[in-house]
Amino acid sequence: MSYIPTPEKAFELVSRYNQQSFHLQHAQIVGKVLGCIAAEADPGHEDYWKAVGILHDIDFEQWPEQHCVKANELLHELDIDEGIIHAVVSHGYGLCADVEPTLLMEKYLFAVDELTGLIGAAALMRPTGMQGMEVKSVMKKFKDKKFAAGCSREVISRGAEMLGMTVQELITKVLPAMAEEPAV
Repeated sequence: MSYIPTPEKAFELVSRYNQQSFHLQHAQIVGKVLGCIAAEADPGHEDYWKAVGILHDIDFEQWPEQHCVKANELLHELDIDEGIIHAVVSHGYGLCADVEPTLLMEKYLFAVDELTGLIGAAALMRPTGMQGMEVKSVMKKFKDKKFAAGCSREVISRGAEMLGMTVQELITKVLPAMAEEPAV
């Protein structure tokens, strides 16, 4: 019988396949953001959303060319809940997977994965980091295609559209979550 890992167990699993601090920090950030969004969007399921966010790139460091395909295999081998596996694989929709995000949590994961990278890069450029960062500052960086060029504006825009919101509205939800201290 499959199981749903706690955020702590999810991080333990991610750490088994990822050693680079960047990947581990990204897992924590995406998990934290999803957990914060769940508090409003799906109260009572914050740990589930957080575990999904933490697990979403479990395969990326070791198998970047098989991203999401290898995650599907690994998570099945680990006997992880099918809902979590679907969510993890769907975050690569149109890029490295043909599994479409359908649930609200899956759509948020699709959208915030790239957005957290953009916001994180913007924070590194500021002497105060995340503290006091405003939506308009992030939007300015979003419009500058040369800034954090590896963060796909198209994916962020598609994710916001899936959620029925603008990129600005999505940033408004993500910024406060990223400003909080990590919980895992």
